[in-house]
Amino acid sequence: MKVIFAGTPEFAAVALQSLHEAGFEIPLVLTQPDRPAGRGMQLQPSAVKQYAVKHGIKVLQPLSLRTDSKDPQRAEEAKAAHQRLLSTPYDVMVVAAYGLILPRSTLDIKPCINIHGSLLPRWRGAAPIHRAIEAGDSETGITIMEMEEGLDTGPMLLIERIAIDDSDTTGSLHDKLAALGGKMIVEALGKMQHQQLEAVVQPEEGVNYAAKISKEEATLDFTQSAVEISRKIRAFNPFPGAHGSVNGTVIKLWGAEVLDGGSKSPAGTVLAADAQHGIVVACGTGSLRLTELQKPGGKRLPAAEFIKGFPLEGLSFA
Repeated sequence: MKVIFAGTPEFAAVALQSLHEAGFEIPLVLTQPDRPAGRGMQLQPSAVKQYAVKHGIKVLQPLSLRTDSKDPQRAEEAKAAHQRLLSTPYDVMVVAAYGLILPRSTLDIKPCINIHGSLLPRWRGAAPIHRAIEAGDSETGITIMEMEEGLDTGPMLLIERIAIDDSDTTGSLHDKLAALGGKMIVEALGKMQHQQLEAVVQPEEGVNYAAKISKEEATLDFTQSAVEISRKIRAFNPFPGAHGSVNGTVIKLWGAEVLDGGSKSPAGTVLAADAQHGIVVACGTGSLRLTELQKPGGKRLPAAEFIKGFPLEGLSFA
């Protein structure tokens, strides 16, 4: 079975590796163009491209797949990519966090199936892992689905569930789902080869849109409940990093525990900042013990180490 793979970040690279190691022939990989990254803002290849190049798999990096783009360069690249797809023998396209819209012209060439990081239709869209944690979901999973022009609206082929632990961050849950997605796509293609996949239309109820995460969202509002703030801290770890400010200094918060009981102090007040109690902050409802923090230009530190260089007693988070 010949598989064209389309994906960009580490989540997708895990799936590509699974397919490659399972013995599927991969004549071509589509991934987004190299992007500036790091302190020097040097062009960096995607995780998918790095894996493909290392294993001698051909790579195509169009700016767009939409041949009707109003941008002449994008339209020309899309036309060239379309011709490349037409001239490359393959049986199915597997898509995982590609980041580009697949137009009808691409979807019509061969079957396209997607590895989606949620239990559809619970979270459609760009950030299903973040939004599941932020919303307090008790479980999530991977849905292998047929692709159509709608955003994550296609029929479901395989679903597998996993629990979201109270300690899970987007980083830890991402890694669990990436591994699960890699396992499931190999299983799905094996079943496809033997006509054993059954497509199930998504239910119309329970649809939510997992909007892309913005950096602005990471500014915490301590008038919210301790439970809500704790979820945001976990959801925005590792990106973009939840934060509050103390006397104008932005402090990133990487870990927190919800404490029983509340406080009559104004939301954001640092109730304790010592070795015995840790860093405890009043919230709109309840309070939080902050466990890992980071000041500008510094390292992520446990609370006990952080307050040695940045005393917080008597101060407040804005």
